[in-house]
Amino acid sequence: MSEPKTIQRRINFRKANRQMTRRRQDIPVEQLIPTNPEVLGKFCSETGKILPRRVTGVSAKLHRKINNAIKQSRAINLMP
Repeated sequence: MSEPKTIQRRINFRKANRQMTRRRQDIPVEQLIPTNPEVLGKFCSETGKILPRRVTGVSAKLHRKINNAIKQSRAINLMP
């Protein structure tokens, strides 16, 4: 494979092909319920946004469960 033509293209190529962070294995699935905002708070930023998978290092299946639990928790006013 040849080298990208410009420096900016090389930077973009490396950003796009970064390795995924290490997988997290310390998250018990049975604790991912909407009435447990302490656990769900680990996956939100200070402003309340849900952190992406590449930051948290969870699988896609687990991230969907976390996403749904956070949204349900917000609906019952346990999380901001």
